[in-house]
Amino acid sequence: MHAQLRVARRLAVVLTIALPALAACTADPPPAPVDTADPIPAEVDAARDELAALAAAAQDRHLIATYTLATADGPDRTISVTSANDGSWRVDVPGWGRGGTVDVSVAATVDGLFQCALPSAGRPEPASCVRLGDPDDALPGRLDPRVQHPFTDWLAVLTDRRAPLAVSPAAALAGVNGQCYSVESTSASLNAPLDVGIYCYRPDGTPAGVRAAFGTLKLLGEPGAAPATVQLAGPVTEGEPVGRQVPTESPSPETQ
Repeated sequence: MHAQLRVARRLAVVLTIALPALAACTADPPPAPVDTADPIPAEVDAARDELAALAAAAQDRHLIATYTLATADGPDRTISVTSANDGSWRVDVPGWGRGGTVDVSVAATVDGLFQCALPSAGRPEPASCVRLGDPDDALPGRLDPRVQHPFTDWLAVLTDRRAPLAVSPAAALAGVNGQCYSVESTSASLNAPLDVGIYCYRPDGTPAGVRAAFGTLKLLGEPGAAPATVQLAGPVTEGEPVGRQVPTESPSPETQ
């Protein structure tokens, strides 16, 4: 009798240990966590890829082209853009310096970054250039026409998938023959990598139009063949670069 009781007690202990383990093995596994983040719309993700590919093609697209520049504070102007085969570039911007009275040219060559003052209404002298820094340096704000960026450093931003940008398809700008994309910044930083706006390209990477903070650019006619390298508009001097604003004249001794 005692032996039967001992066997029964041992069996009860074994069942007490085994049943929870068996239940754990046979229970349904916990559900996988649900991703509650909003998925990126396929159309938006595809637009980012398309724009990056077109901007990469634009980096390899060497040409001579002209664009109309429309701004809110003056008449339309014609911008000349040269992207040479050796990677040098030049952009001529009429009516930019000294309150709109001086035409300027911004260029980057293997020798540096330059601003050239061109013969114009507010400056009848021959063209001359001033070296502003190394080829990859940024222009100081007071000397920056900004219209050169869509053809130069902003292309690298558009090809960078890590850049804080949101890209979506956009309706073509009036008078622009190309695929257009709306580009917005997703960063709260005041130093956005480029101007938000509309960027348009032809299939071969030719920039066809841009609408940004500086105004609206539209391609005029067909681009021409690129030169081997760009030529500065004039000789390099030790003079001062031309600023956007009209210089303030110092009062003469007689008026003090």
